[in-house]
This record gives sequence, C-alpha cells and structure tokens, in this order.
Amino acid sequence: MRPLNSVVERFIPSALVFAIVLTFVVAILALLLTDSGPVEVTRGWGEGLSGLLEFMTQMALILLLGHTLANTGPVRRLLASLGGLPRTALQGYLFVFAVAAVASLITWGLGLVVGVLLAVEVARQGREKGLALHFPMLVAAGYSGYVIWHMGYSGSGTLTAATEGSFIAEQLGETVPISETTFAWWNLLAIVATILAVGIGLALVAPRAGDRVIEMKADARFDDEVRVDDEVVTPADRVDASRVLTLLVGLALVAYLVIHYSDGGAATLDIVNWTFLALIFLLVRSPLELIALVKNAASNVGEILLQFPLYAGIMGIMATSGLITVFSDFIVDTAGPSTFGVLAFLSAGVVNFFVPSGGGQFAVQGPVMLDAGARLGVDPAVTIMAIAYGDQWTNMIQPFWALPVLAISGLKIRDILGYTLVTLLASGVVFAATMLLVGAG
Repeated sequence: MRPLNSVVERFIPSALVFAIVLTFVVAILALLLTDSGPVEVTRGWGEGLSGLLEFMTQMALILLLGHTLANTGPVRRLLASLGGLPRTALQGYLFVFAVAAVASLITWGLGLVVGVLLAVEVARQGREKGLALHFPMLVAAGYSGYVIWHMGYSGSGTLTAATEGSFIAEQLGETVPISETTFAWWNLLAIVATILAVGIGLALVAPRAGDRVIEMKADARFDDEVRVDDEVVTPADRVDASRVLTLLVGLALVAYLVIHYSDGGAATLDIVNWTFLALIFLLVRSPLELIALVKNAASNVGEILLQFPLYAGIMGIMATSGLITVFSDFIVDTAGPSTFGVLAFLSAGVVNFFVPSGGGQFAVQGPVMLDAGARLGVDPAVTIMAIAYGDQWTNMIQPFWALPVLAISGLKIRDILGYTLVTLLASGVVFAATMLLVGAG
C-alpha cells in the first residue's frame, strides 16, 4: 500500500480543485465535440450555476442534520454504552463496522460521524479491559460502514428520482419511487451480501497475535460532546434553556410525517430531512443545545455549498451544448442491456474521484446515464442504483469524505487506506455481481 499512499498524499488535490478542473475539462470537450462556440458554452455554464440551488440545500441539510443527530446527548451516551460490548479485538473491529453500516443506511451524515466516534469509544473502553486494539483499523472499520450509504434511506440519487419536479424526474417524465430502488429485493440482498463480504475481508486482515498494534494514545483529545452554557439568569435565558419549545416542534414534525405517510406520501429528500430534524428536536434538551450542535456541524457543510454551483454549471454546459448526447451515444454503442449496469457502476466509481459528492455526481453523470439506459431499454431504477453503487464504492480510496473522520481521529489517510482498500475490493465484487444479476434478469 505504500506506493498508493504516497500517490494519494502527494498528488490528489482537494475536491474543490477537482470541481474547478472538471469545469474546464467539460468546457473544452464541449468546444471540441459539439458545434457550440465559446459564447454558447460560457452562457450555458453561467445560466446553469443556479440550476441546483434547491438540491444543494437539501444535500447540505442531510449532512448538517446527520452530524447534529450523531452529537446529541442521547446518541453519544448510546455510543458510549455500545463501546463496552466487544470482548475481543476482532469483535471490536467488526462491531464498529456493523454499527457504522447500519447508521449509514439511516443517513450518511450520521454514519460518518457514528463510525469514528464509536471507534474512539471501543478503543477507550478496550484499553480498560486490556485489549490490544489497532486504532487505525478501528477507524477504518468505522469508515468502511460508509460503503453502503447510497443503498439506504438518505441515498441522494434514489431520493432525487423519487422527488416530484427534480431534474431526474423531469428528464424521465415521471418519478421513480424508492420501492423500486432502495427497497428493491436485489438492493436489499446486496446490502446484506456487502456487509458479510466486507466483514469477512476485515476479519482476514485484522492484526493477529504478535502483529504490530498501534493503540489509541492515552492522552488523545477527540471531538468531545458539545458543551452548552445554559446558566439561567434572565427570563430570556429561561426560555432558551427550556425543553418545551423544542419538544413541541419535534412532536409537530412527527405529526406531519404521520399524516404524510398515512395519505400515501412518498419518501423524498425533504421528508428524509424532516425525519432527522424531528429526531433532533425530540432529543435535544433546549434551543441553546441545538444552536451549539448546529454550529459544531456547520463547518462540514461549507465546502459542499461552494462546490454545488460548479457541478450545476457543468450540467448546464453538457445540456446546452449537446455533450450529453455525445457521451450517451458512445455508451449506447459500447454497452448492451445486460452489461450496461456493470459499465455504469464502474464508470460511476471513476467519476466519483472527480465529483465526490453523491448529489453532485448524480447532477453531472445522471442525465447521461439515464439517457443511454433509456435508449438501451434498461430500467431507470437499475441505472440509478448503478450510479449509486459506483459513487459509494470508491469513497473507500477517495479521501474527500474521509477528511472529517481523520480530523476527529487524528489519523492520516495512509493509516487507514490499506484496510479500506480491502473494503473496496470486497464490496466491488458484490456490486458488480448485483448489476450482472439484474442485467441478466
């Protein structure tokens, strides 16, 4: 792994730089491969910048609310209690992975934070039991749970396709409910198979007796629970420190969600966000605590907000210049109905290096793949999940989403990359096999 580690650390720039470079690459391709001139390309880019503002807000909220939920007092206490369950080192690695995987299926923002916080708790309590726990592998196991996030409740592509008026729904002329994507039998089977395959892979590479183990430093400082100054001095302080207001809003949100689903409403990006917002309002002790949690989570959102207009501009160039049709023609000429899913999955894995945001990747790649799939007679649900699989797959060796995990744990990408590569290989086999299975059917 040392050569790959060196390449990652020395030559892979930030995700923002990738977005900027990709903008110019797409613009040059539009000039070379279509009849559009510089003025048309520039106009398409500029007019496209604001094309994903609603979607951008929805994506930012998913990360903000997931991070906030993971740091609420009840969730942190739950993680502390779970941290004492593993009795052996191997149980610790696999337990952290399994819990992070389940949390990622609920919401990807929650899964990212829960994985690393639980790794810290297991390491802390494992030391007290005398367990020799390899801390880099614990953190890698927590991050590995993120490899199935796009198959779950907060999947960007699946929820966008299910949302009325979204750019995917407008292109297809209809919505694709999550019953055909997230809750399709083959996706549920793939979730179980991926967890088993990755768990076996991690077990095979876990340190054995006599292997070198790097334990968590005894004096390490991590992202501790948010402290709230809720001293009550004035009547205004009493209101700010009261749980009544947040509890009422939480109950109102729950009531709305019950009505929504009782009326046959579908799960959309907005509904998913309101679900997590309801949980947050119900779990926090006061408005003061909620404000502190949101401030703590907001630092993770800024870079996403900056990148999405660039992704929207790229989509604007591709749409107005006809570059989408050029790419789509190439895919149609290369793939067949039975192999399209696998090729779409692999290409999405490559694109994820340049567009690490799942929502941003669907904005850039989704229109091309959906058009090609439709021309080949491929079910749009298969196309959507193929892109989703590729997006989550190469996150294991793409450092963008590992950054908050590394920041909390104090590790570097080279410390965990050897283990997450195992996750990449094990999950890739399952994802490719799933696409072949669906394509053959």
